Amino acid sequence: MASDSDDRSSAALSTEERRWLERVRAATSLSQLREITGTDTDHDAYIEAKPTWERLRGRELGEPTPSEGLPGDRVVVDSQPFHVHGVTHADAEPEREFLRTHVSQFLDRNAEVHCEQGIRPMYFEDFDAVSEADDYRWAMHHCRRLDISSHIDGLIEETFDEESHGVTGNIRSAASQFREVAYSLIESGADVYGKTFAAALGDTASTFLMDHEHLATGEDFTSHELSKAAAENPEKLVELQYYYKCAFLPQPLEREWLRRHDHELELFTHARNERIAAWALYHTDDAPVHLIVGAAHQPGVCYYLRAYRDDEWDYGEFELVP
Repeated sequence: MASDSDDRSSAALSTEERRWLERVRAATSLSQLREITGTDTDHDAYIEAKPTWERLRGRELGEPTPSEGLPGDRVVVDSQPFHVHGVTHADAEPEREFLRTHVSQFLDRNAEVHCEQGIRPMYFEDFDAVSEADDYRWAMHHCRRLDISSHIDGLIEETFDEESHGVTGNIRSAASQFREVAYSLIESGADVYGKTFAAALGDTASTFLMDHEHLATGEDFTSHELSKAAAENPEKLVELQYYYKCAFLPQPLEREWLRRHDHELELFTHARNERIAAWALYHTDDAPVHLIVGAAHQPGVCYYLRAYRDDEWDYGEFELVP
């Protein structure tokens, strides 16, 4: 079952390292991050902070351990538990069976289950009790309202069913498809050159294939490998979730970075974490809640649930998207 990720173990960290992590957690802007890192620009602050955060966050969390049931994180809001489970979008049969088994158990215990938009038709189309958020529709609505020059909208029209308000497939850019092909080619050579060499080559490829925007979306060789492994063996979902917990800086920093480089991409990635959290909080009754989201969204959704719990964020009057 999901564990309470607020229970962090920092025994392996020095006092200075713990203080650095807490200062970064409290930062709400890249300018504040610049003060913490002592760098000259906001750009340099983000680039320098990412690997340090990932390294220290990994030590803070400790090694990922096998989970009983469907792994995830728990955030308790006013005595009500919200369990956030990160999964892949691979539409693979092993993961489908794994998720359906555990979601059936949640429903049998009278829990509520909500999904990131696109996951329900992929895994739970015949589960009437499983609801689907409107996060893609929300992001598209705001892109059009802001009149952002879009390189995603055309892809959405190919995968978005306006009448049923559902997403029928993954939304990917041509660049994302190119990265996936490149990573797959590197992976295929692991049997010949060895996994260590393949991993090193994958890291090098990530450097060349990822632009500034994708530093904030976690689309590197490691995530590719972990996602593929988790889709075929869902017990490895805990490792994929662990990766994203370490890879992403706190939400305000990732969102500001993306907003500066590609506002549309920010709306379709990290901003949707806020919408999914708001959806769950607005639509829930008093029962335990389970949220099934892409693993890259899990840390952000948890961030907003904790912020709501701590009176640091409120979805206000829930915005209904036409």
